[in-house]
Amino acid sequence: MTEEKKIRIMIVDDHPIFRQGLTELINRQQYLMVCGEAEDAPEAMRAIKKQKPDMVVTDISLKTTNGLELIKDIRAQYPNIPIVAISMHEECYYAERALRAGAKGYITKQQAPKEVVVAIREILSGKPYVSSEMTTKMLANLIDDKSECETSPIDCLSDREMEVFRLISKGLGVSQIAEKLALSVKTIETFRMHIREKLDLADASELRQYAIQWSRDNK
Repeated sequence: MTEEKKIRIMIVDDHPIFRQGLTELINRQQYLMVCGEAEDAPEAMRAIKKQKPDMVVTDISLKTTNGLELIKDIRAQYPNIPIVAISMHEECYYAERALRAGAKGYITKQQAPKEVVVAIREILSGKPYVSSEMTTKMLANLIDDKSECETSPIDCLSDREMEVFRLISKGLGVSQIAEKLALSVKTIETFRMHIREKLDLADASELRQYAIQWSRDNK
């Protein structure tokens, strides 16, 4: 099959080794090819404008902008480009967020080697893709008519609050989080206050301990 007829995939991930492995896996498929790579959101948006891919595969956790925000930006500017979200995090915390943001599919990095090609094929055929385990969970919540907040307090956090919470779990302070997300210290402090209120935590120390324990429990 000529390159002109292949489905062109853009990969966005800040780990070069993972990008390389995913590129090799995709390029081995007769009908697929990787047309470009990016390691953060600004680079990804420039590359999409230049390369005009048929699909984007992006990590949720990027160097600066949250991958969920990147998904929203792609959907807003290029609504016809389907997106597959990949994450190191368990599906129960990020899959629904990624789908709400505009992704057509979600897989974990542990699943990626065996499922990314399946996900791409399903999405190109017009179907959304999540694992069978996630499908079961989503259907169970629908049948039980559970709201997000009834599942876990963490689910009540907004996408940006969740990103701040994740960085707190890594031991980062307010100034470090502000620099990483290109936001002001005051903005991060406001996010942190909202997170504490939603999780019913007394102070910053309790929030940090809660976040670190959450990270350990969900590795």
